[in-house]
Amino acid sequence: MDILTFSEEKITKRNFIILVLIAYVFSVLVRLIWVYQMKDMNSFYWNGELMINTNDGYYFASWVQAIVDHMHQYNLRIEDNIFKHAVVALTVLTVKLGISIDTAILYMSTIISSLVVIPIILIGRLYGATLFGFFAALLGSVTWSYYNRTMTGYYDTDMFSAMAPMFILYFLIKTIEENNIKNIFYASLMIAIYPFLYDQGKAIVYAMGLLSMIYMVVFHRKEYFTYKMIILLSIALLPMPFVLKILFFIIVLIILEKKEFSNKQLIMISIVSIVVFLVAGNVFGLILSKIVSYIEKEDIENGLHFFSVNQTVREAGKIPFEVMANRISGSTIGITVALIGYVLMLVRYRAMILALPLIGIGIFSLWGGLRFTVYAVPVAAMGAVYLFYVVAGFVHNKTLRYGVIAFLTALLLYPNIVHIIGYKVPTVFSKSEVQALDTLKKISKPHDYTVAWWDYGYPIWYYSDTNTLIDGGKHNNDNFIVSQMLLTSSQTQAANLARVSVETYIKNHGIVVDSLFQNGEVNPSKFLNDLKDINYKLPQKTVDIYFYLPYRMVNILPTINLFSNLDLKTGKKFPQNFFYSTTRFQEKDDIIYLGSNIKLLKKQGVVQLGKQRVPIKNFVMVGHNKEGKLQKVVQTVNRQSPISIIYMQDYQRIIVLDTKMFNSLYIQLFVFENYDKNLFEPVVISPYAKIFKLKR
Repeated sequence: MDILTFSEEKITKRNFIILVLIAYVFSVLVRLIWVYQMKDMNSFYWNGELMINTNDGYYFASWVQAIVDHMHQYNLRIEDNIFKHAVVALTVLTVKLGISIDTAILYMSTIISSLVVIPIILIGRLYGATLFGFFAALLGSVTWSYYNRTMTGYYDTDMFSAMAPMFILYFLIKTIEENNIKNIFYASLMIAIYPFLYDQGKAIVYAMGLLSMIYMVVFHRKEYFTYKMIILLSIALLPMPFVLKILFFIIVLIILEKKEFSNKQLIMISIVSIVVFLVAGNVFGLILSKIVSYIEKEDIENGLHFFSVNQTVREAGKIPFEVMANRISGSTIGITVALIGYVLMLVRYRAMILALPLIGIGIFSLWGGLRFTVYAVPVAAMGAVYLFYVVAGFVHNKTLRYGVIAFLTALLLYPNIVHIIGYKVPTVFSKSEVQALDTLKKISKPHDYTVAWWDYGYPIWYYSDTNTLIDGGKHNNDNFIVSQMLLTSSQTQAANLARVSVETYIKNHGIVVDSLFQNGEVNPSKFLNDLKDINYKLPQKTVDIYFYLPYRMVNILPTINLFSNLDLKTGKKFPQNFFYSTTRFQEKDDIIYLGSNIKLLKKQGVVQLGKQRVPIKNFVMVGHNKEGKLQKVVQTVNRQSPISIIYMQDYQRIIVLDTKMFNSLYIQLFVFENYDKNLFEPVVISPYAKIFKLKR
């Protein structure tokens, strides 16, 4: 027996459907573990439902609100268009069936992403090994990375990230193996739909399409069918409106079927088709720009140097091999087994080379970041299970053979299930934070703006129905101005900059810094310095502006500071500001150990930073009394020192920071509630979020 060849399995259609249902239910039930774990967490509920656990989900959820509840009518980033995103269209349909928006967005990812089991099992069935596909589906549907990005509550287009390419892969392989024009239609239809499902993966689909064409030319170049396939795939890959593309595709398909062409004519037409696709789709430019976008270190625009957000996004940074292995297969052993199995599968079933872009992009994650691992998961699962089939091929007893395969599959499943049980991610916001935004919604108007860091942009839309300058998708060079507002020591500058920026954005609908600095012609330093003048002439007020300052932002203040702590003209970074925050500290005798080799020596009145001892300027203890009134106790130790200590009694948090960070807008307004009454008015004061209304 050829151990590299699947032995023919006589699985009826009925049993095939049963296996698909079992794999699908398994995938769904595993994703419901998180729901079970969080069911008693009252702080994670809003409107009687668990909230979602991904920030980006609120972008699409806000689109649903716009369509269903006619909200966000003044949000320049949202269109009342159900056909913009598949995830929005599906959610709107679900809501129309009587499901609440909160419930729909919670479970949508679980329902959709689990469909990945279907193409995996179909590929196995295509090669006469339905059970192979079944075992691979069990593994591929819940492996580490795919689970993380498609778990319950992860409401995002990632639910299509691996599932849709696997359907495309199945139809492409089926087309090659059967030379059937019908399969080209199905493959092309999936390719045409793909941008609607998951536009971010366009480069991967391009690669799969091109590889299919190359494969056909290399191995089937003498066949008439090959050039029909190339022509039709080129049309499917063209960047054009879906309806127009399908219409064009059907017309060409009919012509190819009805009219007789010579091989030479078809070859010429196919060459023209490929060239048109490559040029119109800007294929190589797209792929190159994707690579560059994840390794770039600086944004340069109109001669000004801005800090790139990719330097702070963990998903876009380099990762070690072990992390890549865990994400794709659950362990280093798992990825080794998967890659060996995939290579062996290529030896016997060469059409599986079409899956190479999916495996390749997974390996690219070593340089591009975590987000790329998800694409490789299903193919890696197939590779691993194939190797199990090869090993089990030495076992002659059929029942025992499948027992070996099942056991080995369970071994690879184990670390992934352990990860899932331990992966208790919280919801994006807590109930208390949402209550603050709900209060803002009641006192604000839909055309008003909320100044906040981009991490909180989408949830602010969803829960407060106000607008923002930056968000999870619009975190470009405007990060500079929001960072400047939040961390400037001049509350006048923050107020003036907020008014100028918001009114400019409403008027021009573009990147604000381009207008403020007039594409590099205005000196940024002088402009910002002028804004410190209380008499600065501001544009006419058209909307109210609110500053959203959450407690959780304490953890990312050093990151936020990176975006404004540089000279835009030269790109040179200013001296790094010191900010260290911790809730894990221990007090022994007269020493408070803060971690990271930082100690507070109380008797000496100094803070030890590694081997360096620095006198303390101010020690401030801040907290609320029984009546809820904020109380501050300030002890000045050494006025000449640059380092102060803040003890936030309510949160059991100690902050060590320099003078600039101490005087920053965020620290002054959130921690001390020390605001200029001529500029700001508190409208929400809660332990987890404080919101101030701009008076100017």
